[in-house]
Amino acid sequence: MERISWDQYFMAQSHLLAMRSTCTRLAVGATIVRDKRIIAGGYNGSIAGGEHCIDDGCYVIDNHCVRTIHAEMNAILQCAKFGVPTSDSEIYVTHFPCLQCCKSIIQAGVKAVYYAIDYKNHPYAIELFQRAGIIVEQVHLEGNILDPTSPEKRALMNQVLNELESKGVDKGKLNIYKEKVNELF
Repeated sequence: MERISWDQYFMAQSHLLAMRSTCTRLAVGATIVRDKRIIAGGYNGSIAGGEHCIDDGCYVIDNHCVRTIHAEMNAILQCAKFGVPTSDSEIYVTHFPCLQCCKSIIQAGVKAVYYAIDYKNHPYAIELFQRAGIIVEQVHLEGNILDPTSPEKRALMNQVLNELESKGVDKGKLNIYKEKVNELF
């Protein structure tokens, strides 16, 4: 079995954290890492003990849900709460950080931002990251990396495709099926 890369491992962790999000507008997860070790994680959600968007709806002001704390901030605040330094760390986020999170990431001393999905990438955030010398890199989460049965599913699909080919199924249809299987896996 081939091991996944560190980037994929930490990005997968961020996607798992996003599944805990309580905001109905966008689920975001963030993982802070230092020396290849996870030091904190966060997802966008309400303050401890507060109302959640999934229960009471989003509280929107100027097109932003103000009920939630962003995933990046939750991860940084978790470090602050437990006395874990964030300087020279890296952060893996499911979506490009907003401008406010960008400034917090810079102030926290994070040296690299890895994100999976472009999301309203603010030009000033990009400029601030560049000025601060922070590495910013898009890291797409690969295929079905979170599905441990993915190799077996792909093998089964290939077996079915081979059998269809041996039965003389139309080459055009077969190629469409093969493309769909490659997209899935």
